[in-house]
Amino acid sequence: MEMIEKLVATLSGIVWGAPMLVLLVGTGLYLTIILRGMQFWALPHALKLIFHKESDGEGEISHFAALMTALAATVGIGNIVGVATAITLGGPGAVFWMWMTGLVGMATKYSEAVLAVKYRQKGHHHGFKGGPMYYLTYGLNMPKLGMAFAIFTAIAAFGIGNMTQANAVAQILSSEMAVPTWVTGVVLLTLTAVVILGGIKSIGNFTSFLVPFMILAYVSVSLIILAMNLDKLGDAFGLIFHYAFSPIAAGGGFVGATMAAAIRYGVARGVFSNESGLGSAPIAAAAAKTNDPVRQALVSMTQTFIDTLVVCTMTALIILISPFWQQGVSPSALTMQSFQLYLGTFGGIVVVISTVLFAYSTILGWSYYGEKAFEYIFGERFIRLYRVLFIVGVMVGSMLKLEFVWNFSDLMNGMMAIPNLIALLLLSRVISAESKRYFESLK
Repeated sequence: MEMIEKLVATLSGIVWGAPMLVLLVGTGLYLTIILRGMQFWALPHALKLIFHKESDGEGEISHFAALMTALAATVGIGNIVGVATAITLGGPGAVFWMWMTGLVGMATKYSEAVLAVKYRQKGHHHGFKGGPMYYLTYGLNMPKLGMAFAIFTAIAAFGIGNMTQANAVAQILSSEMAVPTWVTGVVLLTLTAVVILGGIKSIGNFTSFLVPFMILAYVSVSLIILAMNLDKLGDAFGLIFHYAFSPIAAGGGFVGATMAAAIRYGVARGVFSNESGLGSAPIAAAAAKTNDPVRQALVSMTQTFIDTLVVCTMTALIILISPFWQQGVSPSALTMQSFQLYLGTFGGIVVVISTVLFAYSTILGWSYYGEKAFEYIFGERFIRLYRVLFIVGVMVGSMLKLEFVWNFSDLMNGMMAIPNLIALLLLSRVISAESKRYFESLK
């Protein structure tokens, strides 16, 4: 088993090495160029479309519900611990590269959703199914690559979208509130079952309530802290921009970081946070009630904006206005201590509750991604079996140590990205043509 763990860790390191990060960001940059920077000038229009309802559109859930399901999966513990990890290992400059990853990732997320809606297929129960496995099969006639994507997604859903999230909730409640892990497991199992057994409509309805609440609550508390420290914000932004292009020396408990480290960890944490390029979010986009692929794609694009450029930025700024990031504090404790510095016990409670809600929402979002991948592999008649297995995985994850599962999940996420990025590059002309058609129709 130890040999297997070392092999998986090695393979994960290879898959998520510099070539993969260059491919992910490079694809986003290429799509940004052929779409003429659409994510910058079309963002206001995209934000308006979030609340637009298409009564005559085909699909199961609204634009808003599809966005909330995707946000549920991406706004997770990476927004709290992942940002802290990037700063700890890459210095303040990592935040700049996280932003850059988010900006080009908006073009990637948009492109994924265009293809997801364009090539989606009708299911037997009036619903739609779509995502990279379908645009690989029907857009590129590469069903084997589509099957490979589905297999990687189904496995990753049980890891990074299920057991690791349940484990994070169990561990923080155990350490901060002395709640037994099995109790957390039972509660999470029950709450997950209540929502996901109802399918995408149930998930969409619940996340439409939960996700706006949890994001607004976290951002509101973050803004209060930042308002209390307006005089320090200039210095925080100065650190981000200065050390994005310069090495930062060791000092205090901080070990120092090169410019290369800032880029590496900023890009890596940005990709893990917003999932642009992995091919997960377009699975939810395909269920949206719409007659136009571009309309839903614009809404999907705002997911990366909200996740990386809003939520992650709040966390980063609060960490950088505190002294703890220079004192060798572990990433898992860095965000907690930074909030507690300014809001005392209440700040710690906010981080605990946010971690619980962010992780739980990720479980719900990824349950749907895994379900559609499972359906692609085995057919619709096994969906109930998948949901039961997924619910059991929540209980298992809350009670185990999951270092191996983390590494294996990272590996599967990386393997998901490869066929998806191939599809985005080969179908880029379709994405460009659909976009041109839509924006010309608005003139």
